[in-house]
Amino acid sequence: MGATEPNAGAADGGAASTDPGEGAASAVRSLLNHSTLGIAVWDSDLRCVWSNEALAGYDGISPDRRLGRPPREGLAGDAVGVEAVVRRVLATGSGVTGREYRVPAVAGTRRDHTFSASYLRLEDAEGRPVGVCMLVLVVSERRFTGDRLAVVSEAGARIGTTLDVMRTAQELADFTVPLIADYVTVDLTEAVRLGEEPFERLEPSRGRVPTFRRAGKASIHTGTPESLWENGEVVYVPETSPFMEVLSTGRPLLQPSLDACHDSWLESDPARAEKIREYGMHSLLIVPAHARGVLLGVAVFVRTRNPAPFDESDQLLAEELVSRAALSLDNARRYTRERTAALALQHSLLPRRVHGGQAMEVAARYLPADAEYSVGGDFFDVIGLPRDRLALVVGDVVGHGINAAATMGRLRTAIRTLADLDLPPARLLNRLDQTFIRLVEDEAEDANMDGAGAPAHPSMGATCAYAVYDPATHACTVALAGHPPPAVHHPGGDVTFPELPHGVQLGVGLLPYESGEIELPEGSVIAFYTDGLVEDRHQDIDVGMARVSDALAQGASSSLEELCAAVIGTLPTKAPADDVTLLLARSLGDGPVR
Repeated sequence: MGATEPNAGAADGGAASTDPGEGAASAVRSLLNHSTLGIAVWDSDLRCVWSNEALAGYDGISPDRRLGRPPREGLAGDAVGVEAVVRRVLATGSGVTGREYRVPAVAGTRRDHTFSASYLRLEDAEGRPVGVCMLVLVVSERRFTGDRLAVVSEAGARIGTTLDVMRTAQELADFTVPLIADYVTVDLTEAVRLGEEPFERLEPSRGRVPTFRRAGKASIHTGTPESLWENGEVVYVPETSPFMEVLSTGRPLLQPSLDACHDSWLESDPARAEKIREYGMHSLLIVPAHARGVLLGVAVFVRTRNPAPFDESDQLLAEELVSRAALSLDNARRYTRERTAALALQHSLLPRRVHGGQAMEVAARYLPADAEYSVGGDFFDVIGLPRDRLALVVGDVVGHGINAAATMGRLRTAIRTLADLDLPPARLLNRLDQTFIRLVEDEAEDANMDGAGAPAHPSMGATCAYAVYDPATHACTVALAGHPPPAVHHPGGDVTFPELPHGVQLGVGLLPYESGEIELPEGSVIAFYTDGLVEDRHQDIDVGMARVSDALAQGASSSLEELCAAVIGTLPTKAPADDVTLLLARSLGDGPVR
């Protein structure tokens, strides 16, 4: 209802009222009725005597229903709290400004409202209290805008914490339940998972839908029972469905009302329709994951327990979150592509088999770093030398990625070339140091000459252990360039790490290298390795060396292949933060090298 209406005034052509008081009252009534502020007035008995339509629009209670009722019966939300404030203002005369209270979502709205209310006591001409007036301003949209910015900021810290596409997709799903939806899935194209180049959008003329795999899922229900597929499984995409529409247009799709009984596209997807009915899925939002002009996948948001349908503000927030996640996904995809290429290059440059002939039994293992970390520059080699001798080589190029792998290949080639000169280990490392310096300079020059202005990231160092074993004397001469010492197990004895001259890493060019000699009688095992085997950020290096020592001692009678597996098995994690290389050699009896 409205306030008492002003007098109609003169009829057309008649004289207008000249009473200034009546004109002022009419203006006030018009102002109150058309104000965007919600207004309610209660008398001294706390009965509502007037309220405007703006307040009805806020809480869904019409002026007629509010009339004559106290606040606790005529308001939505924290009505009891409002009535307490009204009583206090009426009794004390002290007004209240900016007190907030919340009202649950009403029909046609998606979220609770937050109101800022001010209260003042109304008095007659003698100053006696006659009632209280409440002025209400809705602040929920302003608050929601601030909340959304805070949510997006938090998402930046919680989504994309690694360079793993599957984990990033799961983080997006976890973050948005129940923030936006009760059930969320993230499906990525197979190309993204493999680090390949995805498409801009689906072209119907291609005649088939690319393969999608479930990469993330989350639900208000434990175990995500709504999902037809587990993470990593191929997802069925119906040809006529909202999903295909999103893939074809590249635009999000908002379906406020989802009905398994009347949505025709579900006729060809009975399994999905059954899940919709079983869990009461009633609202659907599908957002494509775009980054740098390509489509990586789709995020699907569904509401079940939350009765409010999705609206445009939900879509806006979902798009912001998916967009941020998509950048992380694309970074992870590009990293996966580079890592795959570097790993393939490294494997192609490492020896497929190592042979020790009749002088030594040899075995080697290479374990790349976890996918979270880039491929390093580990390498190993076994080289036959004149007079039945054998060269054993293990090294590690500083750096990661394709640059490190490529430099490793060039360094390994240089070592083989120098080995053909039959240089003693120390002299070989001296020559190799100069060669490596030239390699680094060439890399820097090539990078600086890149027409695209690509930054130079040349590898700036490398470690290397180079040893020569002579089966005639059972002597093994070892030179080290910044590399950890080998472990040696003599038959019937303990495992030791011999004290050897320890030179600086390659690429420094400061000091000449020196070598030391180790006796390896028949049956002795010598183990060369890279630092990834013994170093761990959570443990002292002595712990890692003790692990290797124990494994060598316990497996001394095993074949070297079994011993390799045993030593690698001592790693504290199956996903090391650095590459791991292990080269084992067991001395045999006298005889020519085959």
